[in-house]
Amino acid sequence: MPCFELNLELILNLTSPTSVKGSWEGEINGIASLGSAQAGDLSFLSGKKYRKTVPDCKASVLILPEDYEDEPSEDQIYLLHGNPSRAIDLICENIQHQLSPKREAGVHETASIHDSVQLADSVFVGPFAVIEEGAKIGENSEIHAHAYVGPFAQLGNGCVLKQRATIMDYCKLGSDCVIHSGAVIGSEGFGYETVDGQHLRSPQVGIVVLEDHVDVGSNTTIDRARFDETRIGQGTKIDNQVQIAHNVTIGKGCFLAAQVGVAGSTSIGDFVLLGGKSGVSGHLTIGDFCQIGGSTNVYSNLPAKSFVSGDPAMPYYQAQKFNVLRKKLPDLFRRVDKLETHPTSDP
Repeated sequence: MPCFELNLELILNLTSPTSVKGSWEGEINGIASLGSAQAGDLSFLSGKKYRKTVPDCKASVLILPEDYEDEPSEDQIYLLHGNPSRAIDLICENIQHQLSPKREAGVHETASIHDSVQLADSVFVGPFAVIEEGAKIGENSEIHAHAYVGPFAQLGNGCVLKQRATIMDYCKLGSDCVIHSGAVIGSEGFGYETVDGQHLRSPQVGIVVLEDHVDVGSNTTIDRARFDETRIGQGTKIDNQVQIAHNVTIGKGCFLAAQVGVAGSTSIGDFVLLGGKSGVSGHLTIGDFCQIGGSTNVYSNLPAKSFVSGDPAMPYYQAQKFNVLRKKLPDLFRRVDKLETHPTSDP
């Protein structure tokens, strides 16, 4: 396990619990689940599902909801917090900074940077990174090993391109965006015109714009627009292996889980949640605050605050009823077949 420093005093300073029960002193060995934690570990409870496992947990330090009433065992301490999951995030953020401290500004000797690039003095550029003609890189940004920034692309302040991330030509990133390994921002949109039996490429001459605080997961691709722009709104978070097609617009504060696919020219509103493997057809409008369940396929517009599931997408609770009835279909078919084979006689 990676080495890091974590003790009770640091945890208290980071999390500011509302109250403390019990006492314990020592170094924290690690963070573990309630079921696997041992003495010296830190654990936490964020929801009701595992509440009954807390009394048997062997962790020395537990972060628990404010309404947790039981008392800790001997040599065990409970830290009551309004949001235990967020408290753990703060602790893990500190650990992350210990394990992977911010890189010092500077350009590695193997990096390739065009003379016309506007590079702030506070930027880190790692080994074999490439920054092409006319690109602009904002203050305190990090361009890690083998990352690529295309001609005339722009990165705002505090952006991080992880290893092998790619920002294609003319694309624009706001401030504090994180692009993980293997992601491609501005790949060519999937557009073809069939003429005399041949699929002729339709040039994609638009760009991609990411607003501030957008995170993009590993091996996700966001296609450049055919013209104009593909835009991802402020604070939207995109998981690994997501495909966003050309001319899509996604609002602020959205979550897109792994393997989501959004077809071209679709408009997605603010604070929309798309579950893993869900898909949205092209040229649709998805309203604000919609929730689209995992593996759901959307083929028509959704008004704001829709909660849908299934294929095709339908209201969530209706989809649940369909799932229950579907399990009964084999028995129903057997009964119908029996009736057709041995019909009852008329009285």
